[in-house]
Amino acid sequence: MTNGHKNSGKQIISYASFCLGNLGHAAFYGVMSAYFIIFITSGMFSGLEQSVADKLIGLITGLMVVIRIVELVIDPILGNIVDNTKTRWGKFKPWIFLGTVVSAVLLLILFTGIFGLAQSNWILFAILFVIIYIGFDIFYSLSDVSYWGMVPALSEDSHERGIYTSLGAFSGAIGWNGLAIIVVPLVTGVTYAVTGKHEEGAPGWLAFAAVISALAIVCAIIVCLGTKEKHNLIRNSAKQKTTLPQVFSAIFHNDQILWPSLAYLVFSLASTITNGVLFYLYKFVIGKPGEFWVVGLAATIVGFCVSPLFPVLNKYIPRKWLFVAGQACMICAYLLFIFCRDNVVLMDLGLVLFNINFAQLVTVLTLTDAIEYGQLKSGQRNEAVVLAVRPMIDKFTGAVSNALVGYVAIAAGMTGAATAADMTAHDISTFNTMALYIPLILAVISIIVFLSKVTLTEKKHAEVVEELKTKLAEGEIEKDDSTKARPRQQKIYAPADGELMQMSSVVDEDGKPFPGKGFAIKPSAGKIYAPFDGKIRFTFGTKHAFEIISDNGLQVVVHVGLGTVNLRGEGFETYYDDGQEVKKGNLLLEFDRDLTLKNGYKDMIVTFYTQPGRIKKASPIKAGSTVKHGDEVVEVQFK
Repeated sequence: MTNGHKNSGKQIISYASFCLGNLGHAAFYGVMSAYFIIFITSGMFSGLEQSVADKLIGLITGLMVVIRIVELVIDPILGNIVDNTKTRWGKFKPWIFLGTVVSAVLLLILFTGIFGLAQSNWILFAILFVIIYIGFDIFYSLSDVSYWGMVPALSEDSHERGIYTSLGAFSGAIGWNGLAIIVVPLVTGVTYAVTGKHEEGAPGWLAFAAVISALAIVCAIIVCLGTKEKHNLIRNSAKQKTTLPQVFSAIFHNDQILWPSLAYLVFSLASTITNGVLFYLYKFVIGKPGEFWVVGLAATIVGFCVSPLFPVLNKYIPRKWLFVAGQACMICAYLLFIFCRDNVVLMDLGLVLFNINFAQLVTVLTLTDAIEYGQLKSGQRNEAVVLAVRPMIDKFTGAVSNALVGYVAIAAGMTGAATAADMTAHDISTFNTMALYIPLILAVISIIVFLSKVTLTEKKHAEVVEELKTKLAEGEIEKDDSTKARPRQQKIYAPADGELMQMSSVVDEDGKPFPGKGFAIKPSAGKIYAPFDGKIRFTFGTKHAFEIISDNGLQVVVHVGLGTVNLRGEGFETYYDDGQEVKKGNLLLEFDRDLTLKNGYKDMIVTFYTQPGRIKKASPIKAGSTVKHGDEVVEVQFK
């Protein structure tokens, strides 16, 4: 088995582990954001007078909104904590595990009604609720920010990031929507087993929360064990520590964070509001609570089909048009929910269309790409901070959804033992306005914002990555870790067969001189070999470039082709693992020269120093001469 195959096997494990991680993570968030409020309105205050229960429902939902809005300013700070974390396991995994375990314990306490305290002392209950809920939110956020913040650390290639994000969204859709399938049978089944009553009672809700909490912990362990954070020259060249002012500056001075976030905000408001009241739609408006499982089934089936298709579709359709297509489906769904409520087939079609959206995938990928965009502009690389924005939005919209669900439940008389027969025309009108009309308008607004303001496309991101490498080659963003130690010598051998070229004679696909210090080879074959004994530091996700450090500390990048970043790995095969020790002349990589040239790109092999400021002296390059891999090309003296 070749190293190329081993590399593919590790990649598959990484993909699968990241995918499974969001199964429990999304289900856990669904319990808290969508079903906890249902538990509050139906089971937490059972046994109290209806008037007292309604007041407590209003108090708790109001507190949840206030807490989550106040915490909006905390999430970037949490992201900064993650960004500045350094452990032997990386900066993300400790928070994924710890955040999940602590938030799971706190969730179970909340689902006990804080051990029934509301029945005896509602003031103390409210105080403890605030404390526990804040703790829950903070630790869940640390886990969430770390999970999605890991994406740019797993790959710097936009397409490969799309695969990770799509897989996460795929399992997340199953985790979230699967709740709708199991919630009623599980809650009513356990409640009946404990109390003998056919209802959604407190024992059943606690069992439901316990099952999902256990799932979340198991999935967090899987993602921690199965993924590996990359340390490449672009990540390592950025400032490693950021202050709080820099945190907020990174967000507010990056337009490609702000505009995608606004588009996602209005989409998320529409989505969470409607998801939050679908249970009430089936129970109180349609009068068929037993058919609510159809909501989860439709969403799960669509999730199985849509999320895996995203990276395939994105090869041919730009992200922004996938965003628009998803929002158009959502708008059609609202129209069916409003005008075709008595037609079962059309309602089911509406559920399918409602779940065909790519908004979260597109937003996460755009924000992920905005990390390099921001690094190019400011020199700061704030991975977890930037990706804290999307969970921050989810928190806000979840809080708004919880508030509106609580409001609708009380205003429309959908609490306690009420049934569909108790609903009046005014109640239905109130429900329609909050659940359907307002979200429909928000879905339209999201399209307008994304089309008019979001400019960071996949092609633009590839250009940003190349520009960062150009600046690195020029020494503009290098980290010089050298000391005043005596200069060292290093011989560099030809990494390919072909004609030797001076760097000054190399021009890229746009006709611009290739920057930096080093040399190039016009290859006669598509095989790349180790230029000296050393260790592979990292490989770009597109496989067109890798960094290797010699045994005595010289760092170089071997850049295969010019413009080949746009091939996104097609035609490239590697025969090593990142971090692997290699010997001069070991075969490291093969690429399809014909494919490269056919697509209009150049096949030049460029070898440049990642820290050109350290180079003190270099022997002359014999340009025009023919070399074979392993022939000595240059000897450099570096500090």
